[in-house]
Amino acid sequence: MKVALFVSSSTPEAGGSYTFEQQLLDTLLKSHAESRHTFILYASDRSGSSYILNSDLKTVPDRIVVPQGVKSKILGLAKSILRKLPYSIGDLLADQRRTKYIINSLKTDQIDIILSLTPNCPTLEYPYIITVWDLQHKLQSYFPEVSESGEWDRREKFYAKILSRAAFIITGTETGKAEVQRFYQVPAQRIRVIPFFTPQVESTDDPIDRDISIAYNLPDQYLFYPAQFWPHKNHVNLLLAIKCLKEKYNLELPLVLVGSDKGNESYVKSIVQELDLSAQVSFLGFVPRADMALLYRNAFALIFLSFFGPDNLPPLEAMALGCPVIAANVSGATEQLGDAALLVDPKQPEEIAATINTLFTDSMLRQNLIDRGLKRANQWTTKDYIQEIFAMLDDFETIRYCWE
Repeated sequence: MKVALFVSSSTPEAGGSYTFEQQLLDTLLKSHAESRHTFILYASDRSGSSYILNSDLKTVPDRIVVPQGVKSKILGLAKSILRKLPYSIGDLLADQRRTKYIINSLKTDQIDIILSLTPNCPTLEYPYIITVWDLQHKLQSYFPEVSESGEWDRREKFYAKILSRAAFIITGTETGKAEVQRFYQVPAQRIRVIPFFTPQVESTDDPIDRDISIAYNLPDQYLFYPAQFWPHKNHVNLLLAIKCLKEKYNLELPLVLVGSDKGNESYVKSIVQELDLSAQVSFLGFVPRADMALLYRNAFALIFLSFFGPDNLPPLEAMALGCPVIAANVSGATEQLGDAALLVDPKQPEEIAATINTLFTDSMLRQNLIDRGLKRANQWTTKDYIQEIFAMLDDFETIRYCWE
């Protein structure tokens, strides 16, 4: 089959969504010869440079076909098939002109099915495979990032339409699959569970590590939380737990926060001041991915308290680098992390503090978590994920041959 692979306009500042798509795209392009299908990349102007720089591909002024069976170096990546239009792929659903343009391109390329590795795909009169990471606007609609400025209506309209018509829907857990069935009445056979892979985090040598450590002024024995500053990332309850550690257990562990501001950072900083934790909490802002390995490896533990799930990447990244994990016990967390993390109620600062204290005072528990984390991190790779994608396409191929 000919597969249109839609590339989003995500940038590194987007965090996990960019990492997820970029690493899958790299793996797919390097292993496409193992599939009997042909892939044509559709990318907007806004997605071009970051993907090109991270994919070891040459650029061309128009879309490029990845030929079936080619074993040599891939020829190129489409920087834009929408060059003449002032929009990104994310605007497709809202613009009939662009939708028509895309349909004409798909017909010209004789596309059989559309594949989107992220929750970003046009709803067209074409078979398509869409990825779903969460449906939190249905489960926790009170968070402003999924409810304000028309966001709830936008998400609901998008998912209600796109999930109902999808040939296949990819989720990372059985929990995610059940939520799609529950909220949108999609038949189970059209939902495929592919567990999240463990992202590759670049590692650096010790001398460089020391230089970076000095540059970031990293403290010893710190808790690490890489998360953009959205309300659902739950920084405030973490700060309350840090305060509880200090007052109840006489334990003053530093906290290092990494992530772009999504509108809530100033509020989090005000809570730091209010709780008199300025000496313990460091805000590093957006950190290049090349530096993340150091931050994980030198941390006492990852503390990941996001209210959203069921799938999250940072706990898997931490496990791969020997960093023990304390994570929020949200729906699907046990399925994703197993016994390789300590799970806590993200609404209970005292429980969070008690768990951190237990980990601090029990070195054997910490080592066991590291060992179990390394084992869990090696269970699923990007190659495994892409092989499941190939199998899904194979499964659909005989169905697609039934019409022109």
